[in-house]
Amino acid sequence: MKTEKIDKRQAILEAAEKLFCETGYEGTSTRQIAKESGANMAMINYYFGSKEGVFLEIMNDRIASFGSQLRIINEDKISSIEKLHRVIEGYVNRILSNTAFHKMMHRELSLTQRPEMYDKIKDAMSQNMLVIEKIITDGIEEGSFNQVDVRMVIGTIMGTISHIVISPNKVMPCATLDLNNPKDKKIIKERAIAHLKDLTTVYLTTKR
Repeated sequence: MKTEKIDKRQAILEAAEKLFCETGYEGTSTRQIAKESGANMAMINYYFGSKEGVFLEIMNDRIASFGSQLRIINEDKISSIEKLHRVIEGYVNRILSNTAFHKMMHRELSLTQRPEMYDKIKDAMSQNMLVIEKIITDGIEEGSFNQVDVRMVIGTIMGTISHIVISPNKVMPCATLDLNNPKDKKIIKERAIAHLKDLTTVYLTTKR
């Protein structure tokens, strides 16, 4: 019985994520989520309280999962630049593994009509930012990185990846480019990782 409950809860999350990606937060109703997942409205209310609760659970799961990956990287006995490069690899792979979700998240976070939900997501994301910030700050303090605006470096990395996902033709001017195509995705992924590794290495380690 317990396994059935866990499976149903997971089914709700998977169905909701699919619908949020396809139609956005506003375009998705709890009734649609119930129909898509094979659950009923009472189950959604029991597990998550509301559609907002479902959305926040999906976001928090993803943020927490990446947070675990970041902490493992930070605790590894490797150089600061190697840690940062692993962060870049992890972030690019994570975002490009589900571009529809990232576009949806970017769209929802850019809106202003749900400030409370935005603040909750931002607070969860800030913990991950602190880990990346520590990796760069440690590199500065140990003398392997230049003195830089740490948050601007993070913004450059994440902004570049987001822009590639939202406007891939800016970096690959091909009318037939499709990030859902594994071959195209592999090309973009490898280019993004190589570029960001080169960029951060030169900017952070070249003595001025």
